[in-house]
Amino acid sequence: MGLMLTGISGCGTASNDEVSTEQKEELITVGFSQLGAESDWRVANTASIQNSLTRQNGFELMFDDAQQKQDKQFIAIRNFTQQEVDCIVLAPVMETGWDTVLQEAKDAGIPVVVVDRQVKVTDTDLVTAWVGSDFTKEAKVACEWLKAYTETKGIEPGELNIVDIQGTLGATAQIGRTNGIVEASGKYGWNLIAQVPADYTQAKGKEVMANLLAEHPEINVVYAENDNEAIGAIEAIEEAGKTAGTDISKGEILVISFDAAHSGLSKVLEGKIGLDVECNPLQGEEVEKLVKAVKAGTEFNKYTYVKESAFAADDTVKSVTVNGEEYEITVLTDSILSNREY
Repeated sequence: MGLMLTGISGCGTASNDEVSTEQKEELITVGFSQLGAESDWRVANTASIQNSLTRQNGFELMFDDAQQKQDKQFIAIRNFTQQEVDCIVLAPVMETGWDTVLQEAKDAGIPVVVVDRQVKVTDTDLVTAWVGSDFTKEAKVACEWLKAYTETKGIEPGELNIVDIQGTLGATAQIGRTNGIVEASGKYGWNLIAQVPADYTQAKGKEVMANLLAEHPEINVVYAENDNEAIGAIEAIEEAGKTAGTDISKGEILVISFDAAHSGLSKVLEGKIGLDVECNPLQGEEVEKLVKAVKAGTEFNKYTYVKESAFAADDTVKSVTVNGEEYEITVLTDSILSNREY
């Protein structure tokens, strides 16, 4: 879908961090409001965007860490608006509540590029473009893998006792991943016995899992909505004297995760996470292209989905079909992990 933003001047570039006043005036000024640093994924996402929006690439970047607080993002966006930046890049805490502050940016003639999570606004023109992941598809890949995996192992649907450790409630990733496991459980006859948010953090994931194990000793599948929650859950599982692994029939607890950051994939390699569905944080290059296109008034895509994969501890399931498309499941190896960028 091609859009064009007109009436905005072209951009210049800088060869190094020490630029002249004239060169600095030619840089594209960008205000980047990042929701926080709650996970390994988020840290990689921040680094990717910061490494792309550099002076060498023609940008003057202002960065603000909201510490997972939406009101801090409101303040940051208003500050960027007052400073008359050329573009605002927003990684939102949650989907709702953005109409007023984004309207202020629009009234000031400042385009907004949203990354990762999405926003729900009355006027869709408040968002110039979006870059991120298809969280609904990620969830479907995970659930179809679980279905195929357990069927191959001879495990009946009614034998699955699943807990969903949710992300930050209201975040696009949480909504897509939660809806995925809810729909699949109803469709395939799985027992989804509890859903508790852990805000995508390892400490909270561990706390939530410890409480869930105490209340539901029958748990044999953990659907963690990101790697840090999964790692925390594994810590709780092991401290409870149980085993995180892929053999449900022998009493192991099968952990499914999302993000495929290095920390999570390390657990896949150890056999403690059965499947890790990638949520690619390396969005900086696409953001750079979009901001430059917006600034130059050339065509660009309103929605850009980044490429992603899924990694398993073994080759029990080689592929799954989602919405009529086949998705390969990659068996993780040391070589693959060592060559990953994050």
